[in-house]
Amino acid sequence: MKYLFLSLALCAAPLPALAHKVIAGVFAAGEAIEGELGFSNGEMAVDTEVVVTGPDGDELGRVRTDEDGFFLFKPSAAVAHTFRADLGAGHVADVTMPADEVAAILGVNAPEPAPEQAGAPQTAASTAALNEAQLKAVAEAIRNEMRPLRREIAAYREHNDFQTILGGIGYIVGLFGLGFYLAARRKLNS
Repeated sequence: MKYLFLSLALCAAPLPALAHKVIAGVFAAGEAIEGELGFSNGEMAVDTEVVVTGPDGDELGRVRTDEDGFFLFKPSAAVAHTFRADLGAGHVADVTMPADEVAAILGVNAPEPAPEQAGAPQTAASTAALNEAQLKAVAEAIRNEMRPLRREIAAYREHNDFQTILGGIGYIVGLFGLGFYLAARRKLNS
């Protein structure tokens, strides 16, 4: 009878959910906006349609992700761009690139900065020393090196968050409680 109870208790015990979070990021890539879509478990969104909208909600275009979950979009207006993709099963990626970053990609004057951004340091002098071809080569090399690091960091965050640690402690306490309960029952029966 004890083993039946123990078997039923183990079958009814909650198992950890194999949930994952959506990874979505966009960044400047020369004259385009490059983005990535995927999940924190390392699975990337392959051949997924991404809808690009402006601040007013009007559609600016559509792109598809490649086999690595990356996409490229060439902006045509210096406005904030919102990238949205439905990854299925209730997972929706939604990320926005601010208007000032889009303006920098297009090489036009950025919109007026918000008051809290007014004192931001300028980097035009530091980039003037490099020509455009060198900047593109360096940017491409950095992008290629950062891709796997972003995936690893997101996966690490997913698997080692505070809730997971508390859940593990809860399982340990629960197993000790079950052990003490069974020991007390055994002592009472004898």
